[in-house]
Amino acid sequence: MIPEEPASLEAGGDVILEARLAVPPRALAGVVICHPHPLYGGDMENPVVVRIQEVCTALELATLRFNFRGVGRSSGTHGAGAGEQEDARAALDALAKAAGTTRLAIAGYSFGAWIAALVGSRDARVAALALIAPPLTAFDFGAIEGKRAPTLAACGTADPYCPAADFRRFTARFPWVTPVEIDGADHFFFGKLYPLGEAVADWARRHVAPGAR
Repeated sequence: MIPEEPASLEAGGDVILEARLAVPPRALAGVVICHPHPLYGGDMENPVVVRIQEVCTALELATLRFNFRGVGRSSGTHGAGAGEQEDARAALDALAKAAGTTRLAIAGYSFGAWIAALVGSRDARVAALALIAPPLTAFDFGAIEGKRAPTLAACGTADPYCPAADFRRFTARFPWVTPVEIDGADHFFFGKLYPLGEAVADWARRHVAPGAR
């Protein structure tokens, strides 16, 4: 597995983000990973974020996970979604430069899924999106209408922030979204990281990895 290295990203306005970067030799694609809500303990060390990174790296994809502004060693303060979109755009720019590729994907967990949907839907370099436990009770994910890129939407059947009925209505609206419901998983995927990783790996293999169409 390709080791991660510490990295720093400039996100504008004197904001410097703490990050971890892994770039395999001759990387042909890369994945940016956005963590859950900064005001509720979310950071790039979250087990779901780490699991996403691990399965993508195992496929020899370049990866970049980072702390949003105001989290960990990242400077600045919470940006109520607007600042975090700037952070995600900076992460895409940094990964594209480090990996030498314009074929990118973006994945996000919970609040990070909302940021990934907003940013990924507007960036021409983003070939695929992964929305993990999208909190449909809190945020509008209609931005993906503008992208129509292959999208994984994964949630647990016991997730109160992504109720099954809401999840099925959401995914039914968009034919390019592949829904995955993980039986018995809650919002945090306690005891369910393996099946979540399998779902992410399948998405990455099909839509992100070299040769994906």
